[in-house]
Amino acid sequence: MSTRRYVLTLGCPDRTGIVARIASFLADHGGWIVEAGYHTDAETGWFFTRQEVRADSLPFAPDELRERFGRIAAELGTTNWRVTDTAERRRVVLLVSREGHCLHDLLGRVSSGELDVDLRAVIGNHPRLRAITEAHGVPFHHVPFPAGGDPAAKESAFHEVRALVDRHDPHAIVLARFMQIVPPAACEEWAGRALNIHHSFLPSFAGARPYHQAHERGVKLVGATCHYVTPELDAGPIVEQDVIRVDHTDSAADMVRKGRDIEKVVLARGLRAHLEDRVLVHARRTVVF
Repeated sequence: MSTRRYVLTLGCPDRTGIVARIASFLADHGGWIVEAGYHTDAETGWFFTRQEVRADSLPFAPDELRERFGRIAAELGTTNWRVTDTAERRRVVLLVSREGHCLHDLLGRVSSGELDVDLRAVIGNHPRLRAITEAHGVPFHHVPFPAGGDPAAKESAFHEVRALVDRHDPHAIVLARFMQIVPPAACEEWAGRALNIHHSFLPSFAGARPYHQAHERGVKLVGATCHYVTPELDAGPIVEQDVIRVDHTDSAADMVRKGRDIEKVVLARGLRAHLEDRVLVHARRTVVF
């Protein structure tokens, strides 16, 4: 059986007959659906779907499928749709700083084949993680950021980062504890592709030192959030979250240690969901199939 699939995702105003229209279109051309998910948001009146179709069951290539399905999407009154081909290996670029736990985890998953991606480069604002990156055969680029508050120097550094990222035209730009605020222009250019891991169960304890904020409040759970990057800090659409239990015996350092374990898992899950086209964004929320 063919493993190559076309993945169709769509969001549109809800109405009667959407599922039948899509299914009829695929069936008329011999399309063999192997996975399908549907959701209607009663609050917004929007319908969402994600469907996987065996590539060898259709008589045309991805571009023609897009052209033909574009007419269906127009009938349904939406431009919020996409067709992707699993034969196209996904390109990924990672942005890092000093802390390496997320990078180590992702490099291990790529090396083992668990995460089958084309990891094009790792870009760091500190050289600390160069050795482990290059040991995995991945190019590492060091772009130093000013320690002070010089806006012009920081803008210049981020201009270099953007140039390094954009040369690869990645499907995902992953801020694996990059610890730098992405400028609004880059947020717009990378919209829907840039993923951040925040070391907090957002929206609680946004900003800096969230584990220390949590420790001061005496919380019993700490967590992590993978979300899309937007100009509003730590407020992008949420892709994945998880928590771990803590108690009164845990210091702030204990919370940081436990939180790092959750960060790694949440980032890997969020990245996989994104690369498999399982995440549909609508306004500030997501539907994750």
